[in-house]
Amino acid sequence: MKKEIKKIGNYRYRILALLVFATSINYFDRSIIGVLAPTLEKLFHWTNKDYADIMISFKVAYAIGMVSMGSIIDKLGTKKGYALSIGIWAFFGMMHALVRPAFSVIGFMLARFGLGFGESGNFPAAIKTTAEWFPKKDRAFATGIFNASTSIGAIAAPFIVGAIVHLDGTNWQIPFLITGGLSTIWVILWLRTYKKPEDHPKVTKEELDYIHSDSDKENTEKLPWSRVLGKRQTWAFGLAKITDAVWWFYLFWGAKFLADTFGVNIKNIGIPFFIIYVLADGGSIFGGWLSGAFMKKGWSVNKARKLTLLICAIVILPVSFVAITNSLWIAVFLIGLGAAGHQAWSANIFTLVSDVFPKKATASVVGIGGMIGAVAGIFADFSLGEVLDTAGNNGYFWAFLLAGSSYLILLGLVHLLMPKMTPLDENLQLIKQ
Repeated sequence: MKKEIKKIGNYRYRILALLVFATSINYFDRSIIGVLAPTLEKLFHWTNKDYADIMISFKVAYAIGMVSMGSIIDKLGTKKGYALSIGIWAFFGMMHALVRPAFSVIGFMLARFGLGFGESGNFPAAIKTTAEWFPKKDRAFATGIFNASTSIGAIAAPFIVGAIVHLDGTNWQIPFLITGGLSTIWVILWLRTYKKPEDHPKVTKEELDYIHSDSDKENTEKLPWSRVLGKRQTWAFGLAKITDAVWWFYLFWGAKFLADTFGVNIKNIGIPFFIIYVLADGGSIFGGWLSGAFMKKGWSVNKARKLTLLICAIVILPVSFVAITNSLWIAVFLIGLGAAGHQAWSANIFTLVSDVFPKKATASVVGIGGMIGAVAGIFADFSLGEVLDTAGNNGYFWAFLLAGSSYLILLGLVHLLMPKMTPLDENLQLIKQ
């Protein structure tokens, strides 16, 4: 097997490495405020509602950006669209460092809004890149690899923040500046490296044939997002993406939950986050590998993906009990288990898009689904902020209960909308099988 891979070439894995790098930066950037939340809350005298409003600002922009950036990336192409996205988020990420106490809430809301708009382009661009560079049978695994790098950023954030920022908040600005340099390096590498595989001089004919081995050649007509909006398959993906609200709950409220419930602070949050996101990494890679392994046994795409999603949903269920445990480490393990299941779920639902839609529509569909996930996150943030300010930590009970049970319910709805996962051709018509 190793000899065969070497023979056909493996330049596609260099492209995958750039997706890993970009997604790591993306999640380091967005995770910083979640790690700093207990410290900034005291430094700027925020209420839970204030913090929720700042998180909502990010998600409103993310929702808007998911629709517009997905369409922009499909129109500009992956190379230009991805570079534009990361340039925007790098600029607004650094703008957080300019916020002053006199306008802390509105200042962070504006910075988070710009960051959310820029970061919305990451997954539409990455999924489109994966569809361009990998055959269908390898896409879930490739997606699992770069999706796992979300945890690299999330793991790095608490350790870097803990090493730089003091308990009283001194130096809180510095972590927001670090990503600017990393993003600049990435943009240079991307613009120098990326071309479509059929145009790339370093891609062998054998590798190109392998990449296109289970895909039909498409025309170059652009498909606006309005064309895919009426498809049941788009809304099936959108329903599955409602679970983004759960992932963002772990990312943005996890440190606050551990601080409010177990007294964890900025200096000792590193190990709990390390455990949670290492488990998440394992889930992402294993979940992507599992559905591919089922397909290599001769299973249909429909059966392989949906059985994997069912396994994910069952694994996630125990997170419902996090808020009733008195043990920090049991809580950390259960959140980690939920995060692992979510990342495995995420790797497979992203791949649903490239399984069903033509490559030229993938960024638009991912954008629409991401918008739906962001809107779900907005409602979740608003509700949780209100509940925590009125009912105290008891509000976390309902948050974790919904986090654990929602996947099974949504999987049932996805199956009703898309029972057979029949692929669509380049004109978005069902392919006869």
